[in-house]
Amino acid sequence: MPPSENTILFLCVLFFGTRWTIHQRFVSALQIQQTFTSPNLTNNFVVDEVSKKVYLASVNTIYQLNATLHVEVEKRTGPVEDNLLCHAPQLPQAPCEHQKALTDNFNKLLQLDRAQGVLVVCGSVYQGFCELRKMENVSQIAVEFPPQGAKTVFPSMLNIAANHPNASTVGLIFRSHGGNTRLLVGATYTVYPAEIFVADALEPEHFLFGVFAKSNKNSALCVYKFSDIEEVIRQGRKNCSNSPSSGDVQVLDSVIQGSGAVCIQKGNLVLQPEQLDCGAAHLQHPLALRKPLKAAPLFESVGLSSVAVENVHNHTVVFMGTSNARLYKLNLLRNLTLTNQRSLKLPSGESVHHIMTFDPNDRNYLYLMTSNHLLRVKVSKCDQYTSCTECLGASDAYCGWCTLESRCSIQKDCATQALARSWIGLGEGVHQCPAMTITPPEISVISDITNVGILINGSVPDLHGSRVECDYGLGVSTAATVHFDSGPSQIQTCPLLPREKYPRIPGNRDHITVPMAIKVNGMSVVSGNFTIYDCEKTGVIHPKTACRSCLSTRWRCYWNLERNGCVSSREDSKDDLLESSESCPSLVASEVPPSPSGMSQDITVSLNNTEEGTALTCDFGNEQLYEARWLGRSEVQCSSVMLTTTERSQVFHLNLRLNDQPDKYIDSPLPVAVEVYNCGVGSADCSQCWGREDQGQLCAWCENSCRPRDDCQSRSQCPNPEIHKIWPLSGPLEGGTRLTIQGRNLGSRASDVGVAIGTVPCRLLEDQYDVSVQLVCETGESQAKMSEVVSVTVAHNAMGRSQEVYSYLVPRVISMEPRNGSRAGGTTVTIRGEHLEVGSQVRVSVNGTQDCAILRRHSDVIVCKMPAVVQSRADPISVCVEFEDLQCQSSRLSVLYTYEKDPSISTIHPKNSYLSGGRTITVTGQGFDLVQTVTMEVTGMDSGPAMSVCTVRYTTVITCPSPPSSQSTRATVRFFFNEILYTGDSPAPHGALEEDSELQGGHVFKMDYLEDPQFFTANNEKVIKHHPGEPLTLIINKGPSELDLAPEEYTVMIGSIPCDIKFNYDQLFHCTINGTLSSNERELPVTVQVGNFQKTIANVQLGGSEPAIVVSIVVCCILLLLCTVALVVYCTKSRRAERYWQKTLMQMEEMESQIREEIRKGFAELQTDMTDLTKELNRSQGIPFLEYKQFVTRTFFPKMCSDYERSLVQPIYENDALGPRALPETHPLLQDWQPSSTAKPNMEEGIALFSTLLNNKHFLITFVHALEQQKDFAVRDRCSLASLLTIALHGKLEYYTSIMKDLLVDLIDASASKNPKLMLRRTESVVEKMLTNWMSICMYSYLKETVGEPFFLLLCAIKQQINKGSIDAITGKARYTLNEEWLLRENIEAKPQNINVSFQGCGTDSLMVRVMHTDTISQVKEKTLEAFYKNLPFSQWPRAEDVDLEWFAYGGSSQILLDLDNSSVMEDGRKKLNTVFHYKIPEGASLAMSLKDKRENILGRVKDLDTEKYVHLVLPHDELNDNKRSHRQSHRKKVLPEIYLTRLLSTKGTLQKFLDDLFQAILSIPPERPPLAIKYFFDFLEEQAEKRGITDPDTLHIWKTNSLPLRFWVNILKNPQFVFDIEKTDHMDACLSVIAQAFIDACSISDLQLGKDSPTNKLLYAKEIPEYKKRVQCYYRQIQEMAPLSEQEMNAHLAEESRKYRNEFNTNLALTEIYQYAKKYRNQVVNALDANPTARRTQLQHKFEQVIALVEDNIYECSSEA
Repeated sequence: MPPSENTILFLCVLFFGTRWTIHQRFVSALQIQQTFTSPNLTNNFVVDEVSKKVYLASVNTIYQLNATLHVEVEKRTGPVEDNLLCHAPQLPQAPCEHQKALTDNFNKLLQLDRAQGVLVVCGSVYQGFCELRKMENVSQIAVEFPPQGAKTVFPSMLNIAANHPNASTVGLIFRSHGGNTRLLVGATYTVYPAEIFVADALEPEHFLFGVFAKSNKNSALCVYKFSDIEEVIRQGRKNCSNSPSSGDVQVLDSVIQGSGAVCIQKGNLVLQPEQLDCGAAHLQHPLALRKPLKAAPLFESVGLSSVAVENVHNHTVVFMGTSNARLYKLNLLRNLTLTNQRSLKLPSGESVHHIMTFDPNDRNYLYLMTSNHLLRVKVSKCDQYTSCTECLGASDAYCGWCTLESRCSIQKDCATQALARSWIGLGEGVHQCPAMTITPPEISVISDITNVGILINGSVPDLHGSRVECDYGLGVSTAATVHFDSGPSQIQTCPLLPREKYPRIPGNRDHITVPMAIKVNGMSVVSGNFTIYDCEKTGVIHPKTACRSCLSTRWRCYWNLERNGCVSSREDSKDDLLESSESCPSLVASEVPPSPSGMSQDITVSLNNTEEGTALTCDFGNEQLYEARWLGRSEVQCSSVMLTTTERSQVFHLNLRLNDQPDKYIDSPLPVAVEVYNCGVGSADCSQCWGREDQGQLCAWCENSCRPRDDCQSRSQCPNPEIHKIWPLSGPLEGGTRLTIQGRNLGSRASDVGVAIGTVPCRLLEDQYDVSVQLVCETGESQAKMSEVVSVTVAHNAMGRSQEVYSYLVPRVISMEPRNGSRAGGTTVTIRGEHLEVGSQVRVSVNGTQDCAILRRHSDVIVCKMPAVVQSRADPISVCVEFEDLQCQSSRLSVLYTYEKDPSISTIHPKNSYLSGGRTITVTGQGFDLVQTVTMEVTGMDSGPAMSVCTVRYTTVITCPSPPSSQSTRATVRFFFNEILYTGDSPAPHGALEEDSELQGGHVFKMDYLEDPQFFTANNEKVIKHHPGEPLTLIINKGPSELDLAPEEYTVMIGSIPCDIKFNYDQLFHCTINGTLSSNERELPVTVQVGNFQKTIANVQLGGSEPAIVVSIVVCCILLLLCTVALVVYCTKSRRAERYWQKTLMQMEEMESQIREEIRKGFAELQTDMTDLTKELNRSQGIPFLEYKQFVTRTFFPKMCSDYERSLVQPIYENDALGPRALPETHPLLQDWQPSSTAKPNMEEGIALFSTLLNNKHFLITFVHALEQQKDFAVRDRCSLASLLTIALHGKLEYYTSIMKDLLVDLIDASASKNPKLMLRRTESVVEKMLTNWMSICMYSYLKETVGEPFFLLLCAIKQQINKGSIDAITGKARYTLNEEWLLRENIEAKPQNINVSFQGCGTDSLMVRVMHTDTISQVKEKTLEAFYKNLPFSQWPRAEDVDLEWFAYGGSSQILLDLDNSSVMEDGRKKLNTVFHYKIPEGASLAMSLKDKRENILGRVKDLDTEKYVHLVLPHDELNDNKRSHRQSHRKKVLPEIYLTRLLSTKGTLQKFLDDLFQAILSIPPERPPLAIKYFFDFLEEQAEKRGITDPDTLHIWKTNSLPLRFWVNILKNPQFVFDIEKTDHMDACLSVIAQAFIDACSISDLQLGKDSPTNKLLYAKEIPEYKKRVQCYYRQIQEMAPLSEQEMNAHLAEESRKYRNEFNTNLALTEIYQYAKKYRNQVVNALDANPTARRTQLQHKFEQVIALVEDNIYECSSEA
């Protein structure tokens, strides 16, 4: 296998949870400049920094490109005649012992030697052959090899690269001390060395940037200091000599599975640094550091494949390519943390190659390579930023602000970069961006300022000698005068705009902002603005506060008292001017009491800073003016003011207007409000009227109306309160319900009102009190449920009671459906219960922190939508119904809800639709059972977004009709699950960028809209003539289209009659109507419909010719004559046949009634059994899995197949309080091994040496082949040897796997020459049994964790279903079964009844046991034992023969119940077994079970009884003659036995869900536990097929099926006792055989040819087999699409499996048994070893003889051979 990047993955695995705070923006900062496309896969490229040429190597071709990636020279390098098995040294002209074939040449190395003008090119052909080509023209060879005339050639120096397409090779050209050029070749990883600056460092440090990947495609960028790496290496070398036992370092050995060198303690040896660096004092073996060098991931994403790093202006920038065609750009701070990131989606959609380099001539460009493209990418796109702040805020180290050009650019593109401070980079910061300060910032419109001063801050170059001007943006510019200073800031002056060019100030404003820019040499460098203001307009736009507004502006204004106006300058005015707003004449705010409408009053107000005697008018608005009379120096009275209103209350604002200037007012900083009220408005009752007193409105109730108090002579008492309505009508006992009461005269103020519910007070909420008409109170707590009227008390004497009652109720939640949903939320749940409508506020709390949004609520149901999950764990959470803001009060209001993994979409198919829409889009994925509603949204069409309602078909399939589109386009498809946008099956890794900008907010798919399909008849006929009565076949052509329509998508109609499509081809299809095509119309349209698209392509014209009519008349006459004759004959015979027909009809009706009744019962069972069966399967104990060691021994050595197992395994029994119970079997391989007393003294040493030999690959393979060549080495011996080898090598599964693979390669070679499809079909060789064992070991964890539960549930379901009906205790036949041979073909009704059974000596109370009245006593015992022992493994249950069952009748007598006793009856000459019905045991009878005193079993097991002497339900043979049926059948109706085959369907339907769950578990890939062994082995099979040129997909499918489903799963399905400690009855075994056969048929590639004579075992699941076949094919495809598994990952997995079950088996006993085979075939093994050159060279035959001598204690033989 080629070296994998996963080999150093461990460095980052422990830290993948690290999170980074980053700033993401999705503006592209990368830009593709040039692209070159290669027709073949690209391999390598290199750039020459002098000539700027680019050399690209692809498969079979080398390209020489110029700087713009245009081809200059192209040279073909393959394919060539070669064979990978040819040995090096190898030259193109050298011979080879293997057959050569055309082989693609993959470039493995491409290096430049500029000093010699040579390009080193190494390919994969000829064992990694290298060539030296000229740099100026790669089509020419620079150095011929071998040289002309050379006699001696050493070609091995040229065969230095890897010869495998997937193996990586790296090379380095350097010059040695002697000046000679050297080429180093080795393996490579995706790493990048860089010299960068870090925080607080004066000098740059060296770092290593590496990209690491997991097998699940997650990847990360990690950074290491070179100094840390070197220190770890030095410490490891030191530890090898000074602390070899520390375990931090390991010596690697090149010998596979042998004992290699180890670190040796070298005392006080002190190594110098140069020795540590060069390794001079160490072994000649590489050292491996066990302690990893760890680093926290700097960045995480999916599929990172390459990395390049650049130091830009002392900032680190990292570029990374990905396998999904993206290029990331990361900007790092000096402390190596992310500041931001960008990405570019490459148009090719191909994986980025690990080689990525900067343009040596311009490092602002990056070369990168994808599968078929070479791209030159500009690393920054600075011109997208338009301002300095945006440019530097983007944190792109490449980009800076070019000041004098006023644009964002890289430094080299700034023309004035040579000037100091002309380019502002990221390191200088945003605060260095140019800015300007204008003096003065505000200018009056009447000022005579002519110049403004400007201070320029920030980084600006020296402007000396430049043309500087001020631009006012109105087409006016003025020349600036620069005053130079030594600092960075610069001062200049500019002439101001002429006054006539001032911009006009808008009418509603008093100022305007004028922009201003400083231009240098015509380019705007910095901009700002100043303000032009007009004080006079300030007073105009604020008339009611003119003075204060004038004196409060941010610029300088003055108030002229004489003119009452705002002025800008005090120089031209001789009047008094105010400068402070406190000096302004103003009206003092005062409070005026409310007054009734129409009442005359005087209003007095105070003034400040106002001259006494000023003529004023009181202005209340709307021309309501009144005289203002001075009362003193600071008071004014508005006399005889009469204000009216038609509203309940109205507020008037008082202002004082100057009489001599009517448009000007005294300032009113705070308006004086005058409230006027109308008692007759808004007071419908007495309480409302009197309640206005609290608002200062003096109203009274008199003469049945509300009037001002002065108008009422007497006051009347308000009537009692009236309650019209209350709601809600119920609430919880805890109170807190906000009760709303509506009525009349409910009090005039809140303090007078009291509310009670019976005797329970209700606290009034004053802020929600509406005087007299409505009040809201909060109910108190009640101690018990009750219903009482609501009473309202006013002023402690007046009381009103409600007609409705308020109830205190206890709400309760009964159920919630569904109980699980997706983590994304949106699941609609229905909560059912009692009194769920109580209270005023209801909240459905999720885990106490979130709410389930209530959609509707009734008394017994609440429907709400679940929120998204916030916790990371998958534990069930509480969903509680909370009332009145109270926390969850009781468990009666809560249920548990489980958030499960979100549904995931894997693919949609097809990926296109026709414009008319309606095409069925199939969405495949996982977890769709959690989806309630699905909507497909299609965007990107001219008509706007379109929605389509989808349907969930299965848990893995959704179908959606495509919406129509107006034109062809590529649309974006998104899905909404439960109205929540689908965003993928898992969140993107933190720090990873979205794949596309349009992906924000959801996971999208693409769908192309294509033109509607075109159809036309064969000859473009528009009219097709057809004669009625004849079959009609139409040939319809299809127009060219990329839609790839399936046959089932077409519908052809002729009129209203469908035309059946019989044949379908790429360009046409046939449709046929075999029946009579008739219609009242002469023409019928031929319509083709595809989805919503419908088109009439022709018309069928019905009719015939005149001769046909004549012939028809003649034929009709002849037929009429024949009918007359036939009628006469019929009449003569009809009377005789009538009697016979009536008799037959009665028999048929009777039989039909019987069949109908049987089918009706079967259908009812099919509908009800699923619910019943699920309830009965609620077992309290866990699944009784066998321990791993018992699973292994039962699987490796099955009792029914191996005499070896029978000789070693013997059951052991013990007696305890519960009777004799069999202990778990103890296999000798599970016990400690002790040599027998007769063993030879050197046996242990010999076995140890034999173990060492077995760990030698050459010996073991030769040993196995030698034994398999012996004719007397039977299949049983081969299986035994394979299992013993598996036990012996269980601690070294990596080695065992390599042996198995080598033996499989030999088996494949042998099968390939014959019929490769037969390989692995049977277990006839050692390696096939080894493969079975290997699968069992590797799949045990998966079997236990994933498949175990559904398998066990299926077994329980089979047993429960069988027990639901009658079971014949002798023949084993049952009413319910899957196997026809075990079907009880008589209608024997089994009535269920319950009995109470107690068990003597068992602590459990009596249990209710459900039995059938047809059950024998043994069957009752078995069901009773299962009820008492269901929590124990079956191996610990007593047997039915070991217990007695005693019945206590009502009279006090008791009776021991037996299968056979003196009361047994005879039937058909046989004794009939006693049943519950025989003993007439009633419903609910009491029975006692006890252990027998001694094990006496005269009868033995019931199923072993002689069928000629005993009978239970039916005779042993189905084909009974009438004379043998005896009186037992006389009362039964005669029926056909075949009608009972419907019971097979009933049983199948009942078990179908459990079987589907099992097959789904077997044929699915859980993401958290992917089957690594299957992926590894399937890849091995595909690799072997590819090597041998086997391209038939059926062959590979058969290999995979034979190696996994048939070799492992079928074995497990047929033998559940290998996995569980359960009883496998003969009947269960028969049912499992049917299921296993269905699984075998599902894995087969051949179609089942079934007919009426086919066995029912195959017919039963014939309908489901096609669907199962699709699952198998999908499973194989998913395995194939998994990420490849490297040898290192698989070995780590196998090592972990070995470690988990270390010391579980007696390997010495296994070695001893293997030795017996070695001893038996000693001579044959020695001869085979002697014939093997490698074994002979390593003297393996001599070591084998030593083993024989030691074990047999023949020390002389051992010494002589030595």
